[in-house]
This record gives sequence, C-alpha cells and structure tokens, in this order.
Amino acid sequence: MKFPRRGNENTPSGDGDADVHDTPSTPSETDTSDAQRRGYTPSKGRPTPKRSESQRSVRGPITPPPMTRAEARARKKALKAAKKDAQKNQPKLSKAEKKRAAADSRARAAERRARMMSGEEDYLLPRDRGPVRRFARNYVDARRNLAGMFMPLALLVLLTLFMPPELQGVITLGMLVFLIFMIIEGIMLGRMISNRIRERWPDSDDTGFSIGWYAFVRATQIRKLRVPRPQVRPGDPI
Repeated sequence: MKFPRRGNENTPSGDGDADVHDTPSTPSETDTSDAQRRGYTPSKGRPTPKRSESQRSVRGPITPPPMTRAEARARKKALKAAKKDAQKNQPKLSKAEKKRAAADSRARAAERRARMMSGEEDYLLPRDRGPVRRFARNYVDARRNLAGMFMPLALLVLLTLFMPPELQGVITLGMLVFLIFMIIEGIMLGRMISNRIRERWPDSDDTGFSIGWYAFVRATQIRKLRVPRPQVRPGDPI
C-alpha cells in the first residue's frame, strides 16, 4: 500500500529521499483561482487602529478637562499670564505712535467708506457688486417709489401709541392699505427690472426673485440713507 509523499518500500532510501525533498510542493491552479475569486487579502499582522487613536496620534495628546473649579481657575490664570507675557514681548509704542496709528486706521476706514458710498466696484459689499446690481440700483434711484415712504409711516405708527384710540384705528387702517399698494408696486418693480436685465444680459443668473427683492429693499430705504449713494437723479434715463 502506498501513502502520499512517501516513497515505495522497495525504493532505496537515497532515491526516495531525493524524490520527496527535491520536488517543491506548489499550490494547484484550482486553489489559486479560488483565492483570487474570493478576494483574499493577506493579514497585516496587527489590528486596525481606531479613528480616535489615529487622530490623537496626528494632533497630539488632548488636554483633559479640569476636574475641579480650583483646577479650572488655575488653568485660566495660566492662560492669562501667557497672554500677558506675549503682549510684553511685543514692541511698545509711545503715545504719539499710538495716536498716529489710530489716526491712520481711521483715515483708511473713512477712505474705504467714501469709495464704497461713491460706488467703486472694489470697495462694494459682495451683494452690491457687478453690472447687474448697479443697473438695478440706478433703475430704483431714477424712480419715485411709493415704498420710499415706508420708514416715515412706520415711525408714524409708533407715534400712534400716544394718540387716542379712534385716531389709532384710522392710522392703522391707512397703514394696511399702504402696505397692500407697496407690495403690488414691489412685484411690478421686480418684474420690470428682471425683464430689462434679461434683455441686456441674457446669460445672467441674477434675475427673478433675487434681483426683485434686492430692488424692493433698496426702494423702501430713504434716499439719503441708501448704500451705496445714488448715482442718478429721479427722472434720469436708464
């Protein structure tokens, strides 16, 4: 009877040893294909670290929170002391230098505001930049809008709190009627501006409700308080 990987009993010991040890044991093609089909991945030899452990190794150890109020106060004092030391290490300025720096800062701020009020593109807020928004502002500023009376009438409504109840009812009713007309005017104004923008800038996405709301909000503001300052007069062609 023959056993696997054992030589024949009749075979000499030298030849049998040579047959067994000289022939390497290689995996069959069937075993290799099965391993590839199953997506076998060799072991890394170590467990996969948790996300918290990997982040801790990158960011460094996290300071534990204080356990007592005394420890919290001590830590707060230490932070204040470190801040004071950092301020001390900074070069000290004389009173004249501080005044000069403050005056320069105020002058730069005043210059930026003046250029913003004059409508310079680089100094405008992001909501006011672009030729489309400039056209919408000029279109509103060139008209006399009913919505421009909103703020004065709102102040009048506040003053009615000190008036007789009969007069309060009349003013409140008039204010409601005014609000209805103001909403109608705002819808019409937004549509007109949106149509004009589509004619001049067909590829612009700044149309519809966004540009209509922008124009309506500017129309409700008092003319002298509009930012940036109006660049056209009422009645000028746009």
